[in-house]
Amino acid sequence: MSRPDRMISTSDVRKAIETGEILEYYPEDVRGSSCLILGRAEKERPIHVVCAPKDDYLAVITAYIPNEALWTDEYRTRIKK
Repeated sequence: MSRPDRMISTSDVRKAIETGEILEYYPEDVRGSSCLILGRAEKERPIHVVCAPKDDYLAVITAYIPNEALWTDEYRTRIKK
């Protein structure tokens, strides 16, 4: 909340899910099968969303602005350490 430039709106999350691309699948996630999506928000700002489909809804686990130092290929590939 102290960093307005890092805030993500619900409309940003919705847009990322609806128009983004799935980068990684997590079929064994303890919360149920989930995936990481890369989407774009206002001014083409990248957003990562982790979500898990349920019978009646889509559970959004987390949404964040990816750190440039941890991703390559326009935030599509995780840098291995």
